[in-house]
Amino acid sequence: MKHALIALALVAALGGCKTSPTGRTQVALYSDSEMSQLGGASFEQMKKEQKINKDPATNAYVQCVADAVITVLPQQYAQQEWEVVVFDEPSANAFALPGGYIGVHTGLLDVAQNQDQLATVLGHEVGHVIAEHSNERVSQSQLLQTGMQLGAVALDMSEVSYRNEIMQALGLGAQFGVVLPFSRTHESEADEIGLELMAKAGFEPQQSVALWQNMAKQGGARQPEFLSTHPAPSSRITQLQKQMTNAQSLYSSAQKQGKRPQCR
Repeated sequence: MKHALIALALVAALGGCKTSPTGRTQVALYSDSEMSQLGGASFEQMKKEQKINKDPATNAYVQCVADAVITVLPQQYAQQEWEVVVFDEPSANAFALPGGYIGVHTGLLDVAQNQDQLATVLGHEVGHVIAEHSNERVSQSQLLQTGMQLGAVALDMSEVSYRNEIMQALGLGAQFGVVLPFSRTHESEADEIGLELMAKAGFEPQQSVALWQNMAKQGGARQPEFLSTHPAPSSRITQLQKQMTNAQSLYSSAQKQGKRPQCR
């Protein structure tokens, strides 16, 4: 039984291996259509549960920035029909879901103070989609669950004492050793992809640093980074600065191509 489960897990992992846009090996066990269905169902649920902002000027502004970012996505995503919704929510947040869905909370517009900073966030969120991070997280959860089941089987077969304590330790190890660092990897990768996207769309890349400075001011007390699913703003700013030379080059090329968004 144990060997059969191990073999099944290995086959699933090997069969779902892909490469992210930054060249990182990832496991994605689900099809694009399956993830799109999940994204669509989640988005419809959010629209039912959250108040949708109806202000024409606000919606036109967010749509303008989103459209500019969408035009520079890889072809399969740029040709996709995207639905953009502004939610009346005070949190400084936004998200993008597989299948072509973008949500922006009105609270974000108080922190992202211009079109370039908003493009930073939307590029980041869409970066999660084109890097298939949702697929990877769902797949990771499935494999971790299988791994925990295998651990339980092994402990049962070997009649190890303190079984519950060991299983709890395995759970904590997975959380701090795999799940949280893995999520921080996703965030950093989305930052890199988002910076390139906003620069290609003609938005000023240096404003990405200003955005995270604004976010840091809003953040208040933060838990230690190793216990967080997101890198600290200071870490994000450091990484963005390292990528700024390439981003400025992409921005200059976009300007020469006439990509000069005027979203107000």
